[in-house]
Amino acid sequence: MAGHMRKRRRGHEQADIEDRLESLIKRVGEKSSSSLESNLEGLTSVLEADLSTYKNKILRILTDCAVLMPDKCSVYSTLVGLLNAKNYNFGGELVESMAKHLKDYLKNCEWEKARYSVRFLSDLVNCHVVSAGSLIQLYDTMMEAALEPNTPQVRRDWFVYAILSALPWVGRELFEKKERDLDRLKETIDSYISRRVKDHLVSLRVWTGQTLHPQEEYLECLWFQICKLRNDYWQEKHIVRPYLAFDTLLSEALQHSLPPLNPPRHTESMVYPMPKVIFRMFDYTDCPELGPVLPGAHSIERYLIEEHLSQILDQNIPERKECAAALLAFPQKSKVPLEYMIIEVILGELFRLPTPQYLEIAYGSLMIELCKSQPSTIPQVLAQAVEILFDRIDTMNPSSFDRFANWFSYHLSNFQFKWSWYDWTPCLEMEQDHPKPRFVQEVLEKCLRLSYYQRVVDIVPKEKNFEKLLPPKPEPRYKYTEDNNNVDPVVVIAAQNLIASVKRKTTPEEAFLTLRDLPNPLQEEGEPDAPYNPLKIDVLVQTLLYLGAKSFTHAFQALAKYHQILKALGSYEEAQICILRSVYEIWHDHPQMMTVLVDKMLRTEIVECSAVANWLFSRDMMQDLTRMYIWEILDMTIRKMSKRVAKLERELAESKEKLKAAATSDGSSDSEAEYGRGRKRKHGVDMPSEKPTEEMIERMEDKVEHAQTDQKNLFLIIFQRFIMILSEYIVRCDTDGKDFKTHWYRWTLGRLQQVFLTHNEQVHRYSDTLETLLFTSDVDSHISETFKQFLALRS
Repeated sequence: MAGHMRKRRRGHEQADIEDRLESLIKRVGEKSSSSLESNLEGLTSVLEADLSTYKNKILRILTDCAVLMPDKCSVYSTLVGLLNAKNYNFGGELVESMAKHLKDYLKNCEWEKARYSVRFLSDLVNCHVVSAGSLIQLYDTMMEAALEPNTPQVRRDWFVYAILSALPWVGRELFEKKERDLDRLKETIDSYISRRVKDHLVSLRVWTGQTLHPQEEYLECLWFQICKLRNDYWQEKHIVRPYLAFDTLLSEALQHSLPPLNPPRHTESMVYPMPKVIFRMFDYTDCPELGPVLPGAHSIERYLIEEHLSQILDQNIPERKECAAALLAFPQKSKVPLEYMIIEVILGELFRLPTPQYLEIAYGSLMIELCKSQPSTIPQVLAQAVEILFDRIDTMNPSSFDRFANWFSYHLSNFQFKWSWYDWTPCLEMEQDHPKPRFVQEVLEKCLRLSYYQRVVDIVPKEKNFEKLLPPKPEPRYKYTEDNNNVDPVVVIAAQNLIASVKRKTTPEEAFLTLRDLPNPLQEEGEPDAPYNPLKIDVLVQTLLYLGAKSFTHAFQALAKYHQILKALGSYEEAQICILRSVYEIWHDHPQMMTVLVDKMLRTEIVECSAVANWLFSRDMMQDLTRMYIWEILDMTIRKMSKRVAKLERELAESKEKLKAAATSDGSSDSEAEYGRGRKRKHGVDMPSEKPTEEMIERMEDKVEHAQTDQKNLFLIIFQRFIMILSEYIVRCDTDGKDFKTHWYRWTLGRLQQVFLTHNEQVHRYSDTLETLLFTSDVDSHISETFKQFLALRS
């Protein structure tokens, strides 16, 4: 018993020591009363003493920190250099470990971790841990992969980008020791950059036209920055290099050669980072004259600071208070106009195309926290940014337009909706389709969702005619009232009987009988075998929603109670479109209610995704085609379909894996039970306890195939409708001798582009079908160009 207690105590002590070592390593470089150099020396002594016992643990922590905490790259490279100077074998093992991790990251498509690994290995050259010659060999191997024929450009771009993003750290050292090899590498990259295809560039820009600040493609921008750094003899002013203080000690250490790297061959299953455009909205003229100067767009400091801020964002964004504090405590904030760079980076992430990395509200809550943390500067910079964005909104991408409106309304709701609306009065004189008045209208509509109608009315100026941009009062428009003389009295009586029946709480079947004598307009129009009655549908849907108009909950309860009747009425797609048309008629003045009701109907399978798509592009909805809620509903519909397909595919893959594992097991009940429990733990979902059979797998495959067919048909409907309305508009303008490139045209074409970008993974599956059936040579080149830009994202 005593021996058992001693073993347990030793285990606890060992775990405590390992936790302490991990804490020490992770916290090195943070603010401290001692200098960074003395902290590194002290930590080196502690780690050296523990290497004999905890070497593997220390190796794992250092390799993880090098990748997961890239903002402290030079701190950890210095620490490794000091350890290598005292223990050559440990330095070799760490280099081997980093090289192995790099191979694993490439194999598993963890591209960002792989890029940081390349950077860390490069920085080890400065610390005399890795030889400059072997690093050049690594770069050459990566360039061979970049020049490999018949591979996607996005793959080749990554290898070049990984090299370029590491050169600011090691460029000076290579310039001094391997200048000829460095120049050869530069010439190879220059040749590659000049031959690249950039068809994707237009679709990824926040602004489609020429702006004051060029929206440059990320790889090309970094290349210009590296070229300027080369002209400055590789001298930069941002990277903290603690190893310079230990140059004498480190220069005496023996160096290691990197093991050969064999990048994995390209396969169809590999997913690469998508290209992006560098967001720019500020230059030095926007910043205070007496403050620090904003680095130029092509200076390497601009890249380094922006990337450092992005890293802080990535590491802290789940906790907005900590994230705001970390951004405002930027190490070299006295050298740059920090507030401008922070806002530009956050807005760049918010407007990032195809989609932002995090939820849009995460960026909004972070900016609110920044305003509260530094009220003397951040609100003014943010207001300046809003004015700049509004001034340039004429050519803003519709996706960015939506995010701008959503964020701005959310921001206003947290600051009592105060804004200098008077400054935007010129937009009142512009045509309705112009982006500026449309933006104000959409912002006020979003504010209504976050407040109430009278509050929105009160926030805008009364004397400036702003009321024409105010949203209508969100009330139902029920047309079957007793005082409505525009509706057949027989129909009104039936509707009133239905209301009375519902209020008496009769069964849905009994209530529906009140509509049995309503005539069928389709039969009167010459369709004796009409499979549905649009008048019955309209009266029932409008009446139920009118009675449930008090709140979302009341509307949901009405839909739930009459669910079976609504499903029976909507057994045909045309009937489902009638249901949606009735929703639109009664809640035309309340887009949020419409959106929520359509979402509910999709969830409860009252309507199908294809019906929603056909309804949105119908003639009845053309007048609302430029409004945001239309595209909110379409996006929601596509996501519903994509989630369903992904769920079925995941369940099929899990069942196949389970069947395969069961076939290779010994067949014992204990093994199967343990396997089943393991699957539950891994995926966090309840799996069937019984072993799947071949018949079950076949049924699941049929379901997946059916769902994928539905998804493909949904995209075919959407893109066909886009092509039709845009083609008709272009032909009509040509016939009338008008320029078709109006605000409406740019907006609608931008929405087509938005669907391609937002749902690029799902659409890419069916790109061959789309190219064969829809985007043929007969389609107007202005429309087909959008499809080509989409294909270029993964080419």
